[in-house]
Amino acid sequence: MMAAGLVIIRARRRKGAEKKRKLQLEAQSRNSSTTEDALKLWRIEESSSEFTLYDFAELAAATGGFSDENLLGRGGFGPVYKGKLPDGAEIAVKRLAAHSGQGLEEFKNEIQLIAKLQHTNLVRLVGCCVQEEEKLLVYEYMPNRSLNCFIFDQQRGPLLDWEKRRRIIEGVAQGLLYLHKHSRVRIIHRDLKASNILLDKDLNPKISDFGMARIFGSNMTEANTNRVVGTYGYMAPEYASEGIFSVKSDVYSFGVLLLEIVSGKRNTGHHNYGDFVNLLGYAWQLWRDGRVFELIDPTLGERGDVATIVRCVKVALLCVQESATDRPTMADVTAMLATAGDAASAGPLPDPKRPPHFSLRVATTSGSDDDCGSRTRFTTSCSTNDLTITSIHEGR
Repeated sequence: MMAAGLVIIRARRRKGAEKKRKLQLEAQSRNSSTTEDALKLWRIEESSSEFTLYDFAELAAATGGFSDENLLGRGGFGPVYKGKLPDGAEIAVKRLAAHSGQGLEEFKNEIQLIAKLQHTNLVRLVGCCVQEEEKLLVYEYMPNRSLNCFIFDQQRGPLLDWEKRRRIIEGVAQGLLYLHKHSRVRIIHRDLKASNILLDKDLNPKISDFGMARIFGSNMTEANTNRVVGTYGYMAPEYASEGIFSVKSDVYSFGVLLLEIVSGKRNTGHHNYGDFVNLLGYAWQLWRDGRVFELIDPTLGERGDVATIVRCVKVALLCVQESATDRPTMADVTAMLATAGDAASAGPLPDPKRPPHFSLRVATTSGSDDDCGSRTRFTTSCSTNDLTITSIHEGR
């Protein structure tokens, strides 16, 4: 009898909680600028008990009224703030910039995609808020911010020894493999870059920012768009010039990221790359000349396993080959990286073909900061077919 009574009480409590969530959604539907947004959120709320619908006043209080001292960074979506809930949980809050058409699309896209994903190497979306004109996304807080705050910083770079960098590389690869192959829906990220790799307290990597991601059907191999979005320096050539994207576009971005982690240099920026304007061309030339050791970040010193690092460079060059068909899949990449720790006994890798060459005009500008307090703006890009495209700004 007592056990039956407890079951009834729990069932009533569960129904009460569900009714409360539905009432919240109905209220937000009345206040939202579009009923469609609230209906989409309703479906997410019904399917995920871990997804929370927050009140705007609750998030304003958590972030100190969205104060500048809690500002973590700014992106195309809008500013990101650190917050603390009454139970002590730390969160990161993305607030949609007012009148941002791009941001609204990214907001809708992200809550539809990332709420369905669960992987240790993907940042967790814990909830959102849609109230009148306010739209906010709430994530788990990453105390070490993003990867670019370490690998491109002379003071913090040495904190990432080779073992930590290797774990980050493998974690990002596993996260991408999940998106491409093992999640409930196949997803192309389309904006993989160092500032979109967040680091938790133990420096474990989490892929973030799914505002530009796209779902692929099981029978789809590639798609085409007239609206090219992303960050130059990380874009595959077929995507930048023709708007064609696929899993191999993400593989290309991963290869660029891998070279940046190994070298501690940005693919595009004010570095001395000799006759080359970017890291890809420089890495390729060093590889051909047998001088790949010169690419390795000097802060690694003698602490890195040189044979493993050299193998990782070769994996990266395979990922950034000009033709998408020549690039490996992320399943191939994770397998090659798994054997990199034992490079001496690992099987040989195929020789990479030449990466694409871009002639970039790069200018450092002031303006809104990224999550590390500075930003580089890539103004124009000319690919090998001389097509010139204006890039969008980098930022989370």
